Amino acid sequence: MAKRLNIFILLIFPTFLIGQDATEIIIKSEEQMKGESSYTEMKMTIVRPKWTREMTMKSWALGEDFSLTVITSPARDKGTAFLKRNREIWNWQPKIDRVIKMPPSMMMQSWMGSDFSNDDLVNQTSIVDDFTHELMGVDTIEEMACYIIKLVPLPDATVVWGSIITWIDQTDYLQIKTEFYDEDEYLVNTMIGREIKMMGGRKVPSILEVIPADDPGEKTILEQLVLDFSTKKKESFFSIQNMKRSK
Repeated sequence: MAKRLNIFILLIFPTFLIGQDATEIIIKSEEQMKGESSYTEMKMTIVRPKWTREMTMKSWALGEDFSLTVITSPARDKGTAFLKRNREIWNWQPKIDRVIKMPPSMMMQSWMGSDFSNDDLVNQTSIVDDFTHELMGVDTIEEMACYIIKLVPLPDATVVWGSIITWIDQTDYLQIKTEFYDEDEYLVNTMIGREIKMMGGRKVPSILEVIPADDPGEKTILEQLVLDFSTKKKESFFSIQNMKRSK
């Protein structure tokens, strides 16, 4: 009934969306979710029909161009790190004392065996710069009025997804639901933002849950334990040397 009502509103009042720019909404959403810089501590739970695995990590970010993520547990993965500098991604594997530069072809692969892709966690792709943005309409999710925006990759963008559809809360510009499609427009994953809290002085979904479309009973839950937007790291912090020293 809610979806029918939303369609009715768009048909009867087509001026409702006039003045709303899809790209501006996406930019505001990214600013709300990430800020100019941040420090995060997270717990990831990978759920499978016959087993569950947990890991913890910490991450620093500076804008869209710099990030450093370090696994802190379990012991077998501790110290494994991922560094992003502009469009280049490196992976540090302390067990074999090796730094691997990750090519674009690896971005679609699973991150540490989870339902997140490498691109989801290291953010090589920019949803602001690498996609066109189309405002498709409005919808209501968990009693929150949301914009529905479709993102299609630019012709020259190195992007792992064929398209993305995201539901963004109209009040706080939170990404409440996002669907990821492959190049043939088949749904691959759905990401849900849950348990909205005040963290680091702003509202954010404290839990992100990724559910693969073709694997019943499987999902990955990413819980933000600490979120600080006041941290100020310089570009020099995001180096291969620091990646190898981080624990």
